[in-house]
Amino acid sequence: MSLSFVFHPEVEEALRAHRPVVALESTLITHGFPAPDNLTIAREIEAAVRQAGAVPATIAILEGQITVGLTEAQLEALAASPDVRKCSRRDLPLAVARRENGATTVAGTMVIAHRAGIRVFATGGIGGVHRNHPFDESADLMELSQTPITVVCAGAKAILDLPLTLEVLETNGVPILGYQTDELPAFYSRHSGLPVDVRVDSVAEVVEIIRARDGLGLSAGVLVTVPVPADDEWPAAQAQQVIDQALTEAEQLGITGKAVTPFLLQKIAELSGGRSKQANRSLLLNNARLAARIAQALES
Repeated sequence: MSLSFVFHPEVEEALRAHRPVVALESTLITHGFPAPDNLTIAREIEAAVRQAGAVPATIAILEGQITVGLTEAQLEALAASPDVRKCSRRDLPLAVARRENGATTVAGTMVIAHRAGIRVFATGGIGGVHRNHPFDESADLMELSQTPITVVCAGAKAILDLPLTLEVLETNGVPILGYQTDELPAFYSRHSGLPVDVRVDSVAEVVEIIRARDGLGLSAGVLVTVPVPADDEWPAAQAQQVIDQALTEAEQLGITGKAVTPFLLQKIAELSGGRSKQANRSLLLNNARLAARIAQALES
């Protein structure tokens, strides 16, 4: 294990004892939700993992230390920090060498979780191919092709080009499972009209596929997509109008690169009157609970 890894004692003990652990990202704390919602939701996600029988391991870089599992004080400090590097794979050595604070994206969390021995990761939505910019692909897609960890999510973020994102995942050999659904969830919405590779209706089916992947020695991750709970769904037709408006504003303001997603998520929350935040919170907790159940089954 790299000397730059620091483990929360609870996470370290769980891994040693082969008890279920679920990795959690930290960009939702620093770039996904404004204060004080960011800290509240981070606490709720960790609690959801615990209630479902696993140990939560929120991952971040704190003053150059790759940290697997945060204390309450560390969560609070990260949520209040005004200047945190958003870390995908390429950013990890930069943050470590420069002793910076870094929040891990889906890709960054996958890298660290896999090296830490964590097999399941819960997030909201993965990155993908950006709309109107087909050559702008999230590093999440590449990471899914090369890091054998199971990612539980509500599909790709709805601000993205979902058909093109599916094409890239297919090309990269990433199996897409629909948990109790035949189509890819569209993040805020339960339906996208796009098919998944296979429908799975139980945790046991998910685990069987993960073990088959491992037995074949394949390096790609497994993507488990889960629809947002019906009571908190933001219907696609309503969401699309707001997303289109937010995308137009981003283009007009010339916002590019890493700044695009945080800007769009914040603008969508503002324009939707909180509807997007409600759906986002609900799907995050739902994904965390399912990830904990999958982690439990993998260790049984």
